[in-house]
Amino acid sequence: MDTPWYKQFWPWFVFAIPATSIVYSLTAVYIFSENKVDLVAEDYYKKGKAINLDLSRLRVADALQLKANIAVANEDIAIQFDKGELDTYPNLRVTFTHRTLANQDFTQMVSADLSGNYRFASTKALTGPWFIEVEPFNGDWMLQGRVNLPTSTPISLYGQSKE
Repeated sequence: MDTPWYKQFWPWFVFAIPATSIVYSLTAVYIFSENKVDLVAEDYYKKGKAINLDLSRLRVADALQLKANIAVANEDIAIQFDKGELDTYPNLRVTFTHRTLANQDFTQMVSADLSGNYRFASTKALTGPWFIEVEPFNGDWMLQGRVNLPTSTPISLYGQSKE
């Protein structure tokens, strides 16, 4: 007397291979859909056209001899700004853009203290690769820089020409 197929080892072994593959594939799809990496912007054409405007703003910063250094210690951020040919210390818009995680990007408006330094705190400690932009409220010029945080050395921001 022969045993039925469902009581034998080999049919279940053969079915288990594709079933395991399906389970792992669905798990991978779920993980990837929950942890998207935003490398390509939806409005890439508009952002590409804005590059020329940004380059002119960087050239204006060079012409005004503007320089800045940013020191980041955990959540505390301090900007030492050399106003170059500007008459006064302007209010600044500081934008931190994470290179791959768009949900961590933030912008902060800051004013100078009496010694010309700018200070503010982020909501959490900054880690990883960041792109930093500093510009006045009216957007006439811009300084920028890239950094991998945490770092103990100040980050130099520059216009179009790196120094």
